[in-house]
Amino acid sequence: MSREEECQRSWQSPTWLSRIVLLVGVTCLLSTFAPGIAARAHLVREMVPDAFPAAAATGAAAIGVILIALSRALRRGKRRAWVLAVALSGLATVLHLLKGLEVLESLLCLGLTVLLLRSRRHFGARPDPRSGRRVAVVLAAGPLVATALGYLWLATDVDGQAGGTTAADRLWQALLGLLGVPGPVRFTSDGAFTRSEVGLAVLGAAVLFVAVVVAMQPADGPHPMTEDERGLVDALLARWGWIDSLAYFATRDERSAIFSPCGQAAVSYRVVGTTSLAAGDPVGNPAAWPAAIGAWLDEARAYGWTPANLGCSERGATAFDKAGLDVLELGDEAILHVDDFSLEGRTMRGVRQAVARTSRAGVTATCTRVQDLAPDVLDEVRVRAAAWREGSVERGFSMALGRFGEAADGDAVLVTATDAAGELVGLLHLVPWGDDALSLDLMRRSRESGNGVIELMVATLVEQAPRLGASKISLNFAVFRSVFARGERLGAGPVIRLWRALLLWASRFAQIESLYRANAKYHPEWAPRYLVFRTPADLPKVATAALRAEAFLVAPAWLRHLGRRTRSVDGATGAAVPGADADAAAPPAATSTTSERPAEAPAAGHLDEPLLDERGSTLR
Repeated sequence: MSREEECQRSWQSPTWLSRIVLLVGVTCLLSTFAPGIAARAHLVREMVPDAFPAAAATGAAAIGVILIALSRALRRGKRRAWVLAVALSGLATVLHLLKGLEVLESLLCLGLTVLLLRSRRHFGARPDPRSGRRVAVVLAAGPLVATALGYLWLATDVDGQAGGTTAADRLWQALLGLLGVPGPVRFTSDGAFTRSEVGLAVLGAAVLFVAVVVAMQPADGPHPMTEDERGLVDALLARWGWIDSLAYFATRDERSAIFSPCGQAAVSYRVVGTTSLAAGDPVGNPAAWPAAIGAWLDEARAYGWTPANLGCSERGATAFDKAGLDVLELGDEAILHVDDFSLEGRTMRGVRQAVARTSRAGVTATCTRVQDLAPDVLDEVRVRAAAWREGSVERGFSMALGRFGEAADGDAVLVTATDAAGELVGLLHLVPWGDDALSLDLMRRSRESGNGVIELMVATLVEQAPRLGASKISLNFAVFRSVFARGERLGAGPVIRLWRALLLWASRFAQIESLYRANAKYHPEWAPRYLVFRTPADLPKVATAALRAEAFLVAPAWLRHLGRRTRSVDGATGAAVPGADADAAAPPAATSTTSERPAEAPAAGHLDEPLLDERGSTLR
């Protein structure tokens, strides 16, 4: 067992300490409402002023709530969460004695403080980007808002306040009461005094709680790619984009990129919640993939993020596996080889009939590079694509570009289908896969169009592929494709049949089986795709992050709008990529249609494997 695994299994590990902090937080919160606290508080009042037990009870309850909130950040190894937990558990040790001589709870908090201090070395994760600015805003505006609320409360509930109390007295009482300090207002009864102290202390604790929650709130990632970084990625795609059919999607606007020290490879990812979610294989020279993966893992470890990859190929999964991550087969990608594709034969009868029927109805299809389309045509396609979309948001992350018709994507291909009246009824949008292949980004058709429109566009695309310089085409991704294929075979075992039955049931709510059928009828080559994760315990978090990234789990519209405004205000520019050589930063070379690639000289001291100089059979 490695030292890191031993650490994760010990009582001082972030995982176990987060559970203990959660337990202590719940205990502190529930002890406030214990039946015997009133009797014990009476004994304390004989030794300390009357306001102390009430303020201590409020403070202990607030600390309990904050410790519960901190437990999640502690699990990620956050240094800031550790500092707060140490301070609060030490303070709770005293408060439990002041509020009612709660010796057991006090000893529990003291033990937690000692355990946290002994585990200091395990909590080194830095704060998430931009969280410091948000905390400063809360700490600046929070007391003002809480003071205003306290003043309004004191001005409304005047029962028990001595005569002659002024507005200034109430304002100072509200401000000082947030800190638990008595103010200038005089009360005519102990009940009114205690009610005021406790209520204002609750407001002060609320400000602290909000600040803690904001401080521990996960960010959306370090920053989107800068222009310099985008140029580096484009240069890597020009040389090595042929390796992975998903490589071009690394330029998706919401993604970030982290580079190997030599600048010859990069991992494209997005931080979703507390998960650093990469997609596809690393971009660039495969010999530099381990260094890029290492840089990505180091960043995730530094910020306490959970690393995962969605949709990498077998080659990429092998690289991630060597980096110490676990791998799970997720499904298969359908790839059509132009030279082998034909509508002839019995196996293609269904596709052939659909194409013939649609053609007889007057539907025609055309294939054009985006850079050759007129602006008004692009505008019309954008409108139609949005109108035909299922749902209110654009789905996709690992296998979708998220934009259409931009000048930077001029080499993309648009396939359109028009009916006999000249109306647009379907479209395919494909991005470059190296210099001699295409990868499907978008597939849409009108709800009023008949069956066969998609088949006609695919058949036309394959027919026109030689003119476009494409030798193969990557179509849709089929989740758990092997389950459907194996479950249909004669003699399939009970486990695979049960698994297939569950997927068929799930297909009622998501297009799982139908997507598999839509691809299988073309008899493509199936290339496996994988999910990469750190430990099985991370799978629920990773699955949630993947569903969020792919827009299957979507926040309300008002919250998405607020998030966009926050990113526009807080957005930071990225730093230059360290160690990137001048050759990697140069503009992409002119597109070539040949299958040969020039050999590149390795960067001294960075690469341990020979660089590839041709396309090999290990592509999939």
